Amino acid sequence: MYDPSRQSELIQFARIGAGTTVIDVYPGDGGWTRLFSDIVGTHGRVYSFVPTEIADLKVDQLDHMRSIAKESGRENIEAVSADLVAIPDTLEPADVLWLHLFYHDMHTKLIQKKGATAADFNRAVHERLKPGGYYVIVDHAALPGTGTNDAQSLHRIDPASVRAEVEAAGFVLDGEGSMLRNNNDAHSTKVFDPLIKGETDRFAFRFVRV
Repeated sequence: MYDPSRQSELIQFARIGAGTTVIDVYPGDGGWTRLFSDIVGTHGRVYSFVPTEIADLKVDQLDHMRSIAKESGRENIEAVSADLVAIPDTLEPADVLWLHLFYHDMHTKLIQKKGATAADFNRAVHERLKPGGYYVIVDHAALPGTGTNDAQSLHRIDPASVRAEVEAAGFVLDGEGSMLRNNNDAHSTKVFDPLIKGETDRFAFRFVRV
């Protein structure tokens, strides 16, 4: 998670507020799910979506999110799981789909092992969002021109490639945030390296379903 100021910037950027329905894809430790739960309130909804590609590897991930959903005051959270490109049809249409530091993984062997592709996922997101809904992506930046080449090795992706793939699914770029940029990142180091971990140059895109 980020300091409160950056968290606030990201929440405003994502257009998440009281009454919003949010799908939090690959929720990790649940930090964003909890934060969204507080923000959307009793008239909102947070779907904590654990892809089976992740649940198969981290067997306690879904149980952890179900535990969070049982916490006092978290009745607006529902933990769900399915293959990545099969975002459950049982979910109500969402206002926002939030994807934090995960888009690049769709270009890795782990996520592709069940046949998932970024193109399929982007189309699935388009179907699950309301018209006018937002698809918000935050990820580690790779060097311009590298495309998806560093997704597997460095866990980075060229922002231009992300934009092209998402727009191909019918989305329109609605905003670009610079709150997580780091010009001192050489983009040549794996994001888990202690020298750069937590301080990578990151981009934020907000796409809208028109």
